Amino acid sequence: MILEDMPAGRLDALPRALAGALAATRDAAHNCVSAMGPERKEDPDGATARKLALALLEEVHDCAVRVLEAFDEERDVVWVSGDFNQKTPTLRVAPLGVGGLLRERLFAKRTTVLTSATLTLGGAFDTMARQWGLPPSEKVRKIEGAATEKDIDGPKWTGLDVGSPFQHGSSGILYVARHLPQPGRDGLPPEYLDEIEGLVNAAGGRALGLFSSTRAAKAATDALRDKLDYPILCQGDDSTGLLVKKFSEDERTCLFGTLSLWQGVDVPGPSLQLVIMDRIPFPRPDDPLASARQKAVNSRGGNGFLTVAATHAALLLAQGAGRLLRSMSDKGVVAVLDPRLATARYGGFLRASLPPFWTTYDPEVVRAALKRLDAAQTP
Repeated sequence: MILEDMPAGRLDALPRALAGALAATRDAAHNCVSAMGPERKEDPDGATARKLALALLEEVHDCAVRVLEAFDEERDVVWVSGDFNQKTPTLRVAPLGVGGLLRERLFAKRTTVLTSATLTLGGAFDTMARQWGLPPSEKVRKIEGAATEKDIDGPKWTGLDVGSPFQHGSSGILYVARHLPQPGRDGLPPEYLDEIEGLVNAAGGRALGLFSSTRAAKAATDALRDKLDYPILCQGDDSTGLLVKKFSEDERTCLFGTLSLWQGVDVPGPSLQLVIMDRIPFPRPDDPLASARQKAVNSRGGNGFLTVAATHAALLLAQGAGRLLRSMSDKGVVAVLDPRLATARYGGFLRASLPPFWTTYDPEVVRAALKRLDAAQTP
């Protein structure tokens, strides 16, 4: 259990306050039901209202009980979000892990088929399987430090990689800007903006920018709109669906945005020939749920960073890179500006989670390739 962003005095008083809220909820339920009077068969509308009120109050009651029990057990994560000085804070609760529930209530009771283009992380199915409460496969390729817990018993499973219809090695390039500085906490470094400008100019627009935060996407948009000859759409300027439509219809337009674009854009053809990722999409360091899960893995002797943060990043990287090739004739570049993908110890695990594109670290090589692609599309 972890609680964030709450003054110490209020944090100490939280269990007592919740206990009072729980008692108040019970009293409110009793008073509400009493006020509606006895249930009468001749009043179906009243009976329906009575059942609805009871269901809603029971939901609030059960949630309060769950939060209170989290102070004594390690099954849930509880945290407070919101600014105490500006708006009413929100108390949130989420399970520390769902693997046990999935193993006992789903996989142990029926045959299940799970399909996705991004189930193999680090080149194996085991990374995701362990998160779902499944034992390692017989052919598990162990990653140093990534064990989350002792070997578990569970349903036997088989992973089948049927391959891809795309020829990634000849259709796409993975460019890692190894020469750039590591990203910091103060927004996009000037070198990153210069790199994006050079890549977009070489591609003639046609770029989808996937950023780690709304602030970064807006900063890049504001900095480059006056420098580039190509329109830049930024997530938040209009509905995401309309922005994606405009982006797909105008081959020279660029679209910059955040999380929903990493997963939900399907733009085949010459409108999208460059995918830019500003940094490895690790969870925010102040994310209460991710932090609690990392601490839980560390307490069992595993590597919480690899098991939680790196797995999260690998999944998003694979999904983001998947935006590039959407038809058999598509070609292009996935550009990752974060040099840690090439230099960090965990970089190999992350790269193994990406499609097998031809890889380069040379900015001149990748800009020349983008110019050739652009020329092939220009009448």
